Amino acid sequence: MTDDDTHDGGPNGTDTDDHATDLRADGAGVDAEGADDVALDPWGSSTVSDYEKLFTEFGIESFDDVIDEVPNPHYLMRRAIIFGHRDYRRVLDAMRNDEPFAALSGFMPTGDPHIGHKMVFDEIIWHQEQGGDAYALIADLEAHSARGLSWAEIDEHARDYLLSLLALGFDPEEGELYRQSENREVQDLAFELGIEANFSEFEGIYGFDGETDVSHMQSVVTQMADILYPQLEEPKPTVIPVGPDQDPHVRFARDLASRVGYFRVTEAYASFEVDDDERALLADAYDALDTDDDTVRCEDAATWLAAQDAKDVPDPAGVRDDLEAKLASAGKEPLRPRVRFLDRNASEEAFEALIESVEGEKRVYDEHVDAFDLDRDEAEDLARDVAVAHGGYGFLPPSSIYHRFMTGLTGGKMSSSIPASHISLLDDPEDGYDKVKAATTGGRTSAEEQREKGGRPDQCPVYELYAYLLASDDDAFAERVYEECRNGERLCGDCKEQAAELMREFLEDHQEKRDEVEGLLEETDLTLESPRNR
Repeated sequence: MTDDDTHDGGPNGTDTDDHATDLRADGAGVDAEGADDVALDPWGSSTVSDYEKLFTEFGIESFDDVIDEVPNPHYLMRRAIIFGHRDYRRVLDAMRNDEPFAALSGFMPTGDPHIGHKMVFDEIIWHQEQGGDAYALIADLEAHSARGLSWAEIDEHARDYLLSLLALGFDPEEGELYRQSENREVQDLAFELGIEANFSEFEGIYGFDGETDVSHMQSVVTQMADILYPQLEEPKPTVIPVGPDQDPHVRFARDLASRVGYFRVTEAYASFEVDDDERALLADAYDALDTDDDTVRCEDAATWLAAQDAKDVPDPAGVRDDLEAKLASAGKEPLRPRVRFLDRNASEEAFEALIESVEGEKRVYDEHVDAFDLDRDEAEDLARDVAVAHGGYGFLPPSSIYHRFMTGLTGGKMSSSIPASHISLLDDPEDGYDKVKAATTGGRTSAEEQREKGGRPDQCPVYELYAYLLASDDDAFAERVYEECRNGERLCGDCKEQAAELMREFLEDHQEKRDEVEGLLEETDLTLESPRNR
């Protein structure tokens, strides 16, 4: 979840004819050397060389699917720099309906904040401007355990991150800033979440082994608590803006959010419990047999499944035989759609309150309740309300949005540990100017060839500077730079000179604003010097 010096370079997209009209990039672009296409390691240094694979490999959804639903979309969204999401519609619904929602991201202070981190700052600030509760945290426990930084180093870098965040527009009076090490509520929540996590999961998700220290594992559970922290007072849609390397944290947090709930809500068709594959097959059987005339019974569904076997209908999940036996055993029990409340962690009082709260026809069993007059969304809301009213958690699964990585100025990855690859938000403006002037481009070998064949903006770190930062909210300007490059009208020397001047102006302005918000930072309740440093 945290953004640190592992935010590697990545593609800005393929050279497509429609790029000029919507500034969107969705292909391969330049691959960093040694890039791993699909491995997502929150602490590694691999890049993502094909963002399309993330949709199929990890279930990340394309942001194209929701862009038309976003009120006043940020330019990072309009230009497809934010390229994917998980369950973001939940947040958008709250945003449009003026209902509570939140945005949170964390920053591991391992070096200077650089222009790659600015994307996440901007995403948090934009959600705050749309009316969301904004949270920004310093992941100092993670920096100390996973990176081995001293507390003195963490304090220095944390201050720099916070000043840049405030200078870019974060409102600390309307939002919340905190350090992991100073937030007792987060630490207590991490302890509770840890009860639901086990080492085999750390091994499978993160590749931890017998050599992984316990504090590193503890920092992961703390990050899960960070992600769910905005919902401690009340359940609300929460988005976590991250690079795709942080997706393992998001998926794990969504799983833990469900596990600590009092109830699990599923769809069901009979009194016995089934898994997801069996449930899908039951739905097929019911749809095939349901008529207005006769009650569908479990034994009817068993006969229907046997007929599918006789017809050699494929059973890719391999569940038909087991389900057929369950249905045959249930005999004449009616097969009817319903929602099921499964008792996961509920107290006796909470379970009784749930039973009382379910209106309409219901069936009560020892460890679950079946409701016939509620739909799935209504049941989820009811389960959450009962849990919160009786001292339990009512976490909604956290949502996420994913941005592309910036390519380093020297090609390959952008990393705080490679000074020439990035521009720090603390760089002297003249140094920022010089770094842009020295940057790798997507240009041809000569001016003549450039004029004849056109440049390659999709393979150019300098064009990325325009798209991600220097064009700011001016899509027409970013489009013009792209088209002039691709058509051979814009030569690399002039393009870099313009970008370098804009970078110098940006750094001058940003650093002036940093000076202006020094007092604002001092007025916050944040501990700027950790007592652990003593």
